[in-house]
Amino acid sequence: MSIGNSPEDDRPSIGRAIQQARIDAGLTVEEVSASTRVRVPIVQGIEQDDFSRCGGDVYARGHLRTLARAVGLDPEPLIAQFDGDRGGRPEPTPAAPLFEAERIRPERGRPNWTAAMVAAIVAVVGFVGFTLFSGGDKGSAVAEGDNTVAPVQPTKPAAGKSGRTAKPTTAPGPSESAVAGVPKGKVTIKIIAKDGQSWISAKDGNGRLLEDGLLKKGESKTFTDKKRIDLVVGNAGVVQLFVNGKEVEKVGDKGAVERLSYSAGPQAG
Repeated sequence: MSIGNSPEDDRPSIGRAIQQARIDAGLTVEEVSASTRVRVPIVQGIEQDDFSRCGGDVYARGHLRTLARAVGLDPEPLIAQFDGDRGGRPEPTPAAPLFEAERIRPERGRPNWTAAMVAAIVAVVGFVGFTLFSGGDKGSAVAEGDNTVAPVQPTKPAAGKSGRTAKPTTAPGPSESAVAGVPKGKVTIKIIAKDGQSWISAKDGNGRLLEDGLLKKGESKTFTDKKRIDLVVGNAGVVQLFVNGKEVEKVGDKGAVERLSYSAGPQAG
């Protein structure tokens, strides 16, 4: 008695399905790479069911979604087949309760040395400040060893004129610009792998490749150009992105591949 193959055994592999759809669409590997910005070696590897160049399962899922859409396939069955071949997609780690930190309390009876040190520092600073302001010459404008400038004494009005006194002149305060140091007339991009590793690719306004590789957790990259910065971000939900010194609220979702482009414009003050 012979046992026939199941329908799942007859279906093509993930790479074969993408390759056949690309051929049916009349596209070359290079054309797919140019439209998706997925590098040619990665496209070729996926079509051979080799996902080692993707940098991990998270990036492999992102590339599969991108390539499937480029050749006219529904990405979800391919993602499901990819996860099934690897024993199923791992369950996400449950998030801690919002107010979990409030339930963690220090053990009673244990001395809080940090609070004691802060209190001691405050006491010393207060004593020194009181001594400086209460002692010394009354006419001294600046106490020795202190950077606090004494208020300017108003000039007495001349006889027979208005009794209004001149207001003391104060020095202007320091600038608090959020984008201080950003070059004017350029676009400056800073990306930080805040909550995990991310694959990034960056090109300048002339199409020159500035960066193409893995950004590990905690690492950051900065790119500047006079015209434009084109950015491709893998696992976009874990990165923090600043454009001309201002943070982008949400780059994308975890596991997603985002394509962003920023042009030079007026600098925020």
